[in-house]
Amino acid sequence: MAKFIVLLICSFYTFSINAQSLIGAWEATITSQDGDKLRSVWIFADGYQALTTYDAATGEFLNTNGGTWDLKGDVITELIEFNTDNGELVGEEINIKIAATKDLLHIVDSKIEYKRIDNGKPGVLNGAWLMSGRVRNGETQLRDIDKPRKTMKILSGTRFQWIAYNTETKQFMGTGGGTYTTINGEYTETIEFFSKDNSKVGISLKFNYKLIDGKWHHSGLSSKGDPIQEIWSKRN
Repeated sequence: MAKFIVLLICSFYTFSINAQSLIGAWEATITSQDGDKLRSVWIFADGYQALTTYDAATGEFLNTNGGTWDLKGDVITELIEFNTDNGELVGEEINIKIAATKDLLHIVDSKIEYKRIDNGKPGVLNGAWLMSGRVRNGETQLRDIDKPRKTMKILSGTRFQWIAYNTETKQFMGTGGGTYTTINGEYTETIEFFSKDNSKVGISLKFNYKLIDGKWHHSGLSSKGDPIQEIWSKRN
């Protein structure tokens, strides 16, 4: 009877790891060597992911990495597209063994445990998007999203992050992120980290948005106060 119970528990746990989707956002609190509280946020969209760490109190950006991902059993396989700690890893494939339940994600052989923030809802823009065009002076200027120079925005149900990088040169240009809402055609970002300008942490930016033929049309004022009108295409 005892053996049966053990086998039943093991089978259920294995089923949870295999069946539970990682789509959404996860967070962990890490204490640095100096005693600072760091926040690590991991966003999983369909086929793409980004992991970022920043100071929980000040929003100071520390590092980010990400790219494509696939889960088989209890192993996440990542193809790195950007990595601020080690650009030479861009283009490399790495495997991460995990143990997961509905609300917890633990990296095996590590003390880091992530708690679920959301499961990809309620945001209607969840997924990975690439900047594919701008409208300037009424003229639409499209961008080839297949080129190595990319600006990606990845969103869960409540979290967002944009990253500018080049997979060919392995160059990282910048990133920023935080929380977002989509209410009555208005998209609002609240910045929690910004690699280029830490003074922007804490501000909220409001934009109008529309989904037209599957593309995200985005207009308003940038963090610098400049008018922008962008077009984003969903990554396949």
